[in-house]
Amino acid sequence: MPPERSGDQTSMATQPVTVSQAGVDPALAPRSVDAMALGAATESPPKLVDIASDLSDEQVAIPPPSTPATPAAPRDLIGRIAATYALPDSDHPRALRERTWLVKRPDYLDRVIERARPYLYLIVEEVEARGMPGEIALLPVVESAFQPFAYSHGRAAGLWQFIPSTGRMYGLKQNWWYDGRRDVKAATTAALDYLEKLNRDFNGDWLLSLAAYNAGEGTVMRAVKRNRKAGKPIDFWSLKLPRETTAYVPKLLAVSAVFGQPETFGLTLSTIDDTPVLTEVETGSQIDLARAADLAGISVDELYRLNPGFNRWATDPDGPHRLLLPLERAPTFRTELAALDPNGLLHWRRHKIRPGENLGVIARRYHTTPAVLRQVNQLDGNLIRAGHHLLIPIASKPASSYVLSANQRQIRGAGKPPKSGSGKVTHTVRSGESLWSIGRRYGVSSRRLAGWNSMAPGDTLAIGRKLSVWLPSQAQPAGSAPTRTAKLQSIRYTVRPGDSLSTISARFKVRIRDLRRWNNLGSSNLLHPGQKLTLHVDVTRQASTR
Repeated sequence: MPPERSGDQTSMATQPVTVSQAGVDPALAPRSVDAMALGAATESPPKLVDIASDLSDEQVAIPPPSTPATPAAPRDLIGRIAATYALPDSDHPRALRERTWLVKRPDYLDRVIERARPYLYLIVEEVEARGMPGEIALLPVVESAFQPFAYSHGRAAGLWQFIPSTGRMYGLKQNWWYDGRRDVKAATTAALDYLEKLNRDFNGDWLLSLAAYNAGEGTVMRAVKRNRKAGKPIDFWSLKLPRETTAYVPKLLAVSAVFGQPETFGLTLSTIDDTPVLTEVETGSQIDLARAADLAGISVDELYRLNPGFNRWATDPDGPHRLLLPLERAPTFRTELAALDPNGLLHWRRHKIRPGENLGVIARRYHTTPAVLRQVNQLDGNLIRAGHHLLIPIASKPASSYVLSANQRQIRGAGKPPKSGSGKVTHTVRSGESLWSIGRRYGVSSRRLAGWNSMAPGDTLAIGRKLSVWLPSQAQPAGSAPTRTAKLQSIRYTVRPGDSLSTISARFKVRIRDLRRWNNLGSSNLLHPGQKLTLHVDVTRQASTR
């Protein structure tokens, strides 16, 4: 994951690292692996052989002119990558450990290859065009396992796992409609730009460059300076780096080794034909993604997977106005698009403004933004009048049809209970609240709360957003009726004269310590008539005693 660049990292551009060869094993160098943590190794697999030299020694039989030539089998894309490997192999224990983890999981490797199938050719073409080591094309295995919607607790997104700040630094637009960090083509360009910059900063040392892609230039630079000052080697394997980074480069080495020659490790992996799969088509303007899928003759789900940068039901009104489509579907799309009335790219609704409505309220209702409403209706500001009309672009299908939009992904993620015996509370975000403050209120960590809602702990919250909170259902007394499915509901209770935490907890069948936690009450806090308390009650338990 490209880290956020801090001020001390800027010195890298003016102070390139000169890597001493003292104490460096010439066999050491980077290879790649998956976003999952790799396990322990117990034995050393055979070293890889030089694929290129093997191929050069083969004798090719040329059939006589009169004999029809047998069509050549499609060239394997992973074999093409392996032929351009430029990072030295390594028998370092860390590399062997990661390699062993992979070798024990052929099903996982095949799943990664299947996920990479649509995108890998595009990535390989750009890596080769820049003359970069072939292993770089496999870096998304380590970063995201080629999952286009991967999102980490550190707010990194996409195949190349850019955090917001580094993404913006390398030209990746991010807004409500579109996130360039997940745009396969744009993010690939940005990631390779960043890696080339790091490689210049580290004087051509790819292992240090890859470590810096994960941990940041400043982190690696400080480690180099420490070792140099102590008279120690300053190669990657000798540096003291964050734990994640010490495994990051070995993972890439392991992936490259196993993908490059799976038979050496007793594996038979899926192959990918070395032929183009996708092509880019221009849409000219904003388009409903369900309409685009219909024009191309593919499912909405497939369109989102090929274009994961789009967050909503339509492309960004301000661009990019392009889509990646299967190569064989592009001609149909272009023909259908050319025959379509430009107004048919979106559906429109005429909305009569009601008293009390503003652009924000109307935008939320129609799943769009105030900026779009201003642009479409040629408004100079936010002032609107009741009784007037607005033209609203709307989705052509129900929200549930856009299965991989940001909203639908969050809904699906929030709808899954973490374990049996948990009840869900829906919390509406109020002004000034954060994941940390909400998590504290419910007695859960901000990371867990973020995970339940497909977010990262550092994400900001919009006022009015609905969050799912999973809380353990109340324990039942011995001898009570069989356990019911908990249905938790948040209520606001007004303290009455004579109330105490004890009487309130008994009335609503909740625990006193929960009442204190939900309302930030200390052991010495007294209740006052008229005071408002928040309670999360299991409505099935309330009904069971009536």
